[in-house]
Amino acid sequence: MSKGSEGATPGFLVWRLSMKWRVAVDRAVAPLGLTHAQYSLLASLYGMHRSGLRPSQRELADHTGLEPLYVSKLARSLESAGLLERTRDPRDPRAVRLALTGQGREVTGRAITVVQGLLRQLLEPLGGLDSARAREFTRDLATLLDAPLDPFTANGNETEQS
Repeated sequence: MSKGSEGATPGFLVWRLSMKWRVAVDRAVAPLGLTHAQYSLLASLYGMHRSGLRPSQRELADHTGLEPLYVSKLARSLESAGLLERTRDPRDPRAVRLALTGQGREVTGRAITVVQGLLRQLLEPLGGLDSARAREFTRDLATLLDAPLDPFTANGNETEQS
């Protein structure tokens, strides 16, 4: 454990790791004209398309954990850059469906390759991407992501909202 991490709370370490990851991805995908947030949206969309899905902005927001308004803003900028298409859903005129363009698939594929290299670097201290420790770490992260968090019921005590 690094000196700066001694005695740190799990919350602080999660925050620091997420910041380290965000900064590294930002730097890695910048030459492709992307930010970490744009990459997250495009890579998620890429994966959903490979599963046969053409998600709405709302479905992509739910999948990524990003706010729907932020996804809409990112999608508009990525559409302007020629990386994705936004179309109205004929069955629900309020919904906007998203799809990668050919250029979007190419750029996203390159970005995924770059970010996979970062992931290999990140997990090397745990024995590498395919190690038992990395799989356990992934399970632990998924468990924490599935745990509900409600700031108004912290410590099991209901608190009043102002």
